[in-house]
Amino acid sequence: MPSFLVCAGCGWAPADDDPYPFRCPNAGTDGTDHVVVRKLDPSGLAWPTDDSANPFVRCRTLFHSYHLARANGMSDQEYVELVQRLDAEVAAVDGRGFEITPFELIDDLSSRLGFDVWVKDETGNVSGSHKARHLFGLLIHLEVVERLGLPGDAPSRRLAIASCGNAALAAGVVARAGGRALDVFVPPWADEKVVARLEELGATLTVCERQPGVAGDPTYHALQRSIAAGELPFTCQGNENGLAIEGGETIGYEIASRLGGRSLDRLFVQVGGGALASACIQGLGEAHRLGALPKMPRIHTVQTLGGYPLARAYDLVAERILARLAGEGLAGATPPEDEESRADLILAHAGAPAVQEELAYAVRHRSEFMWPWEEEPKSVAHGILDDETYDWAAVVGGMVATGGYPVAVDEATLEEANELGRMTTRIDADHTGTSGLAGLLSVQRAGSIGGDERVAVLFTGARR
Repeated sequence: MPSFLVCAGCGWAPADDDPYPFRCPNAGTDGTDHVVVRKLDPSGLAWPTDDSANPFVRCRTLFHSYHLARANGMSDQEYVELVQRLDAEVAAVDGRGFEITPFELIDDLSSRLGFDVWVKDETGNVSGSHKARHLFGLLIHLEVVERLGLPGDAPSRRLAIASCGNAALAAGVVARAGGRALDVFVPPWADEKVVARLEELGATLTVCERQPGVAGDPTYHALQRSIAAGELPFTCQGNENGLAIEGGETIGYEIASRLGGRSLDRLFVQVGGGALASACIQGLGEAHRLGALPKMPRIHTVQTLGGYPLARAYDLVAERILARLAGEGLAGATPPEDEESRADLILAHAGAPAVQEELAYAVRHRSEFMWPWEEEPKSVAHGILDDETYDWAAVVGGMVATGGYPVAVDEATLEEANELGRMTTRIDADHTGTSGLAGLLSVQRAGSIGGDERVAVLFTGARR
């Protein structure tokens, strides 16, 4: 098939008829970061030309579920009808189905900042954020494998997610549309409106308290226990379900299509667990390899000063890379002081064995680079306060390969970005949703963005 699955940590590959190829069986057995990724063979594919308004129909030839269906006798029309039926069920639950979301040049914001700023607006998507993309892709996969008769126990397998925000709401809508039982693990401070909506959608909620001396998110620990007990990970964390990234890639596909052959210089992506950034990197990368995007933009990830495990991990990887380059005479003994110059130096040698070997080392020694934030993270951008960045390795690799780097922003900049973003775009996004713009403001003030650049941000969540 033009698509295949493989563990980025150890190379394990599931059998073609494995109905639940979500997680590498070697995960947790050693220090390696075992994450299943979907890869495409560009030689057997072309950029989609379908004109459907539904991204899951338009871009179906880039989905593993599509190639699995076709390899097992399902026709193209049968697959399209399956997606359309599920989308109609989503619309019946949420009042809207999946459509390509706006990605537009914002003149007012551009004139204020001095360069072209494009905004991808996800606030009008299913359940009010991008999260439903990830989960609808999973629902399509589950429906395909059941249609093919691969699993015998599928109807009895409950779905599970750890979230108290947009991911949980998206899971509630999509699971209800698919007629599937869903367990949601939430913290005690979960928003009452979110809890009420989840209960309305028929989800079963479990409140998880933090325990003294136990590091990490208690809801995530509960999710892992539920998966070990047989529930299916219906989550946006790629390390628990590698196929969750695929649905999010439609954002990258839509950006590339809307640019119409023009390049993008930078993309700022807010990061909690990392699935959104991982999906954008992979989706834009596939668009580039299939000729729809002239080059990859610099990927900048954005976290808050309340908790920035990804930025910490990137810095540790970058330190090892720069030391290695210096030792091999490829860089000076004193690393650049500013982040842009550091990223440019690493980018200049991104394909060199020294850089690739250090990235591989990081994957094999996860605990040296990624561990739970020592204190409970706090910020007005509460949607990106994951204790860990679960898809960290793919995102760090994407920044290294594009000359991007992480940005950690303070609360004042998050407030400023939200006000500026809502005023100039008339998009009523929350602080999490506009936190990518906060990262852009930080990099602009460092003097790193030229007046001729084309820059993009994602507005990912509606104000509730």
